Amino acid sequence: MANASTAIAPAGSVAVLRAVDFFFNLRSTLVDWNEARKTRKALSALTAAQLEDIGLTRAEIEAL
Repeated sequence: MANASTAIAPAGSVAVLRAVDFFFNLRSTLVDWNEARKTRKALSALTAAQLEDIGLTRAEIEAL
């Protein structure tokens, strides 16, 4: 006879995991957005000649 092991999560643990995962993903998304914002701001401060030196144009900055 085979024994089947079934793990049962404590009540509410899945909901807590989903809430924690949601806030972790939200934080990660906000950090990524802020890094991209700071990069765009720094690149926007460069002159056209400086942008050309690094191989970018003003139009490409917004795509970052």
